[in-house]
Amino acid sequence: MAMVGLFWIAGGDVYVGAKPSGLAPGVRLTPEGVVSLGDRQSTLCLWEDVTALTVADVPVKSLMRQVGVVKDLALSAVTELALPVSSGRVDEAPPLMTVRVESSGGHHELAAHVAAAVGYPQTEVDLSHALLSRFTEGAATMETTLAAMSEWGRAWEGGSPRSSQREQLLREWAA
Repeated sequence: MAMVGLFWIAGGDVYVGAKPSGLAPGVRLTPEGVVSLGDRQSTLCLWEDVTALTVADVPVKSLMRQVGVVKDLALSAVTELALPVSSGRVDEAPPLMTVRVESSGGHHELAAHVAAAVGYPQTEVDLSHALLSRFTEGAATMETTLAAMSEWGRAWEGGSPRSSQREQLLREWAA
């Protein structure tokens, strides 16, 4: 599994945002179309009908966001040490992004969890948006692009690549 820009690639599966588990919301890109997953959202938008694909509410990586995450982790650790018996706190889910799909069947707003704890680098956000628009350029373009992403995911071993590698991959796929 690896995160490349706004995409989570697990084996041959490509998701926008984090790969969902259980009833958590998520969005998967398949050869057939854009599929929403999870509780309270069940949509399939076929590629032939999709005219626009964008993501809103994307947290951009910043120093303040990084400091906030470190502060939250430290506070959580101190709380756990001070209250050795479970405090009954439930871990918070990551923030949500909105995947907007415009199609001949209407406008859909789908939820997907953010995969990057401290946000996404602005360059990767911009390249990811360019790649998402590439999916709407026609069947041949979508199939080639999605196949390249899936093939990379099946061949990749290890965690997410370094920032420079992620940017290079996004540029290749969006070209």
